[in-house]
Amino acid sequence: MKVRRYLRAATACGLAVMASGCGLADAPLIDPAGPQALAERNLLLTALALMMVVVIPVFAMTFFFVLRYRSSNSKARYDPDWSYSGLVDTVIWVVPALIVIALGILLWNATHKLDPYKQLHTQEEALEVQVVAQDWKWLFIYPEQGVASVNELAFPSDRPLSLRITSDTVMNSFHIPALAGQIYAMAGMQTRLNLLADAPGTFTGRNVQYSGDGFFGQHFKAIAQTGEDFDDWVEQARKAPDSLDSDSYKALAKPSSNHPVTYYADVKENLFQDIIAKYAARPDSQAAHTQISSESVEESRNAR
Repeated sequence: MKVRRYLRAATACGLAVMASGCGLADAPLIDPAGPQALAERNLLLTALALMMVVVIPVFAMTFFFVLRYRSSNSKARYDPDWSYSGLVDTVIWVVPALIVIALGILLWNATHKLDPYKQLHTQEEALEVQVVAQDWKWLFIYPEQGVASVNELAFPSDRPLSLRITSDTVMNSFHIPALAGQIYAMAGMQTRLNLLADAPGTFTGRNVQYSGDGFFGQHFKAIAQTGEDFDDWVEQARKAPDSLDSDSYKALAKPSSNHPVTYYADVKENLFQDIIAKYAARPDSQAAHTQISSESVEESRNAR
């Protein structure tokens, strides 16, 4: 008896230790910091609850059958000739079918509502930032402010953020779990992601698509600030000693892992469009540049 008591105590302690490591309150997917991530979290929990309608009864009936029809239970009815029940057959097919239909309607509506390309409608105009995935770092270009940063994305928390994303290497996946869902970054193409932070804070973003040897170090800080702090951040970037022209960009684009945060005081005009255009298979690069710069063509190329 003492052995069983010790085993139960050890099991309880082990479960407590494992549960203490879960830290759900610290998980950005469960504790989001923006309206998009919150809606996605609620969608995930709603879908989970719907699926539990099937999962929980299955586990409950498994334990019930094992207990009731064990060999030592002589009170259970022995019915070897039973072969079919219309009621059981109806339940096991109709209930999952209703759940699949409900999930389909739910996901259809949520997919359109949470479209990452959809602009957020607020009183503030969205801040546009161009994002370039490299080996193995993230370049953020601020066309309105004329500055750029590596592995640090700063923005005002009370203003929507509109990201234009591409890759200058293999396919990457841009993700800030606390603020929005992931979106792919692909060479020669542009994807979009619109998000908003509820309040100032620092969040982790990274590439969630394996991209080679330096993948483990390809992460960045997304810093939501007050408007005044963001203005100070821009002024700090403008005082940086480096500029991002064609030569310095080529040097930056070379593979490097765990790249330190770097600011650029000035950025070559249309650098983002040039990065996309160099993957366009057209003999006339100027024509390709013009076409890619066109908003209508840009949206059609990225239509999903």
